[in-house]
Amino acid sequence: MPSAPALLPRSAPAAAGVSSRAIGALLDRLDERSVECHSIMVVRHGQVVAEGWWAPYSAARPHLLYSLTKSFTSIAVGLAVADGLLSLDDRVVDVLPEHVPAGISAQGRRITVHHLLSMTSGHATDSLAEAWEREPGDLVKGFLRVPFPDPEGTRHAYDNATTFLLARMVERVTGRGLPEFLDERLFAPMGVGHAEWDRVASGLAFGFHGLHLTTEAVAAFGELLRREGRWGDRQLVPRDWVRLATSRHIETLPLEDGARASDWLCGYGYQFWMSRHGYFGSGANGQQCLVVPEHDLVVALTCATLDEQASLDAIWECLLPGLDQADSARDDEILADRLRRLSLAPVPGTADPDRSVEAKLDGFAEDSPLPDGTTVVVDPAHGGWRLRLGSSLAVEAGHGEWRESSPLGRPVVAAGGWQGDTFVADLYVITSPHRVRLVVDAAAGTAVAAWNTVPLTKPDLTLHLRAPLMTRPDVA
Repeated sequence: MPSAPALLPRSAPAAAGVSSRAIGALLDRLDERSVECHSIMVVRHGQVVAEGWWAPYSAARPHLLYSLTKSFTSIAVGLAVADGLLSLDDRVVDVLPEHVPAGISAQGRRITVHHLLSMTSGHATDSLAEAWEREPGDLVKGFLRVPFPDPEGTRHAYDNATTFLLARMVERVTGRGLPEFLDERLFAPMGVGHAEWDRVASGLAFGFHGLHLTTEAVAAFGELLRREGRWGDRQLVPRDWVRLATSRHIETLPLEDGARASDWLCGYGYQFWMSRHGYFGSGANGQQCLVVPEHDLVVALTCATLDEQASLDAIWECLLPGLDQADSARDDEILADRLRRLSLAPVPGTADPDRSVEAKLDGFAEDSPLPDGTTVVVDPAHGGWRLRLGSSLAVEAGHGEWRESSPLGRPVVAAGGWQGDTFVADLYVITSPHRVRLVVDAAAGTAVAAWNTVPLTKPDLTLHLRAPLMTRPDVA
């Protein structure tokens, strides 16, 4: 892919007062904790001091941010507020009157922009699934129909639908789609040339998830926040909004199973999490943009992990102690070389270039990426293989290298190998945290496929290879 102009200047770690050994220790800790990283970028005093991508992921490739998208929607709200088009006290029922359900509760009528931003509407849990079930064609109306067991403004409950409502309110008052509005007011002025959004079936951007950006664009967003909305000689986002959005508005509570670790217990702002140090935007599977103003530090991570706390722990325990401690030029070179050679483990095995196999997929397992009975054909091709999965999906896979194809619009990068009578391939949905492991038993004529981490939308592989990804019922 062609390289885009750099958004941020580069510096050796020592020149920015960062220990290259500390960054190496951070990489070691992530590996020890089995955090599968796809990229990392460390910014100190406004300069990139370390950056790396684990092959087959690469610098120019946008990556799905999941709920880190929410923090960008918060900035869109702030821009609409600054323009005088929206206020924190504006009510949903007044801005989106045609989405008000019959018989709406008094509390539903009182829900404001502030309640949505801070996720304090009064829902006890994430309302998204129930809202869509109640109103498949109108998520705003469904949200307002879900009961509110707690008074508004009193309790935080992580609630995806709140951000969907915010996106629709921004669109209503600005007359622009959320992607177009942010392109004009944020991304284009910053030099971010490509922001892709997943959408619901009607074409609306989710708002709470679905933004794809490069790692550097995420890091630049963090740096914009650290500079309190200033980019070069322009104040792109009002300073007061950045301060307000990244301040603690409500206490956060642990889940009943105790799964939330320390950094998620520091409070919630306006679509930002407060942290032990600074604040962060966070998306499922470890997509993080961490801003630590007191250290002039920004860290951007894309990952495929279920242990999102582990990366934050590693930053606090390994990176922070290395700030304001410069190592030698040789140490910086060693780190740079390590970062250039980062790679996920390729599938081991032999090429066996004359061997083909056809099998039937066992897709009864929950969250199978392919339907049960799918025909799987593995044929040698150009030193690797062509994998045919059913009648409409053909994927190229390399041997000892990753090979890219785009059978349905979005790229998939794959590699494989024969291990005795078994063919194994990894299919990376490379603009996301997800990949499929395909295992074909030639002797038995059977195959299985499984996700490394199951996508939060739907497990259907073909859905995630279409651009843009469009899912859920139509939302008016």
